[in-house]
Amino acid sequence: MRMVYWLFVIGAALFISGIGFIVVGARAAQRGPARPDTPTLAPVASVKQIMNGIVQPSANVVFGSVGTIISAAGTVEKSPKTEEEWAAVGSSAVALVESANLLVMGDRAVDRGDWVTMSRALADAGMETLKATEAKSSEGVLAAGAVVNQACDNCHRKYQRE
Repeated sequence: MRMVYWLFVIGAALFISGIGFIVVGARAAQRGPARPDTPTLAPVASVKQIMNGIVQPSANVVFGSVGTIISAAGTVEKSPKTEEEWAAVGSSAVALVESANLLVMGDRAVDRGDWVTMSRALADAGMETLKATEAKSSEGVLAAGAVVNQACDNCHRKYQRE
């Protein structure tokens, strides 16, 4: 009988400890993981500065990287050839994606509706371009360039100010 008693006490103690671990774990999960001190970032550039300094130059690299040049000398197909040329187009695509993130940071977002949707469209177009550069697909970059252009045109139609 004594053995049964000790087995019961040990079983009950393990059961109560298990419940305690579950409660403690649930509370820790509610609080979330401990985050290291992250610096507070304050936006510095205006929308116009982001457009002129990041978006426009990056879009121009994408637009100018692939195309057909027809002249008196003949027709020349233009596309990136070297790893460095593909990397430059890819970097410009990444800059388009990141600039879309910058456009919705802080007080830059004109509204939380179409502005955010159109910024997301720019980011998606940049990602499409990046995937095309990773695949080294001239046709993909050309098609993605059209999507970038459409994203820009849609936003400028509604928001561009002189």
